[in-house]
Amino acid sequence: MSVSALKRLSADEYLAIERAAETKSDFYNGVMSARSLACEPEVLIATNLSTALGNALTCGRYRVYGSDLRLKTPTGLYTYPDVTVACGSPKFLDGRRDTLLNPLAIFEVLSPSTEAYDRGKKFEHFRHVDSLQSYVLVARDRRSVEVYSRQESGWLLTTAVSGEVAIPALDVVLKLDELYTFVELPPSEPLPDVG
Repeated sequence: MSVSALKRLSADEYLAIERAAETKSDFYNGVMSARSLACEPEVLIATNLSTALGNALTCGRYRVYGSDLRLKTPTGLYTYPDVTVACGSPKFLDGRRDTLLNPLAIFEVLSPSTEAYDRGKKFEHFRHVDSLQSYVLVARDRRSVEVYSRQESGWLLTTAVSGEVAIPALDVVLKLDELYTFVELPPSEPLPDVG
């Protein structure tokens, strides 16, 4: 049966189901999508990110949230980023305080099943969030952190594969060694000989 043949849910119906569910689902355009389970490297990296950000953002202006806090975009996507940072007073959809509306930075740990979506359609939705200043993609199979920073002219990409990575929106620098603590990475492929 095609998705178009299924009954589409309203956002209120989705929230009622989701708030009573034991598992998490994303929602967009009337359709709920079950979230896949993460594997150890993804969980370790997300935990290391939360810890590093919590330790670095000590001024009291920032709140670091793990993957259990839902985010709603102006385009109607409800999703659960791996790590989200809000600044100042967080704004929520309602009094339940379980659906954030104003993230400053979003971090996603890439997996084979979500990488194309995280880079493409999901980022399209996130670009509509006015408060969002940084979108960070962290590879799970190699040391690589991509930081998309909002500029007046669009989004600026910087990439770090060793040492440190700056997150300008948060005014922090994170050490890749800390982000990849206990993560067993596959051996690197040698670069082809072009000589």
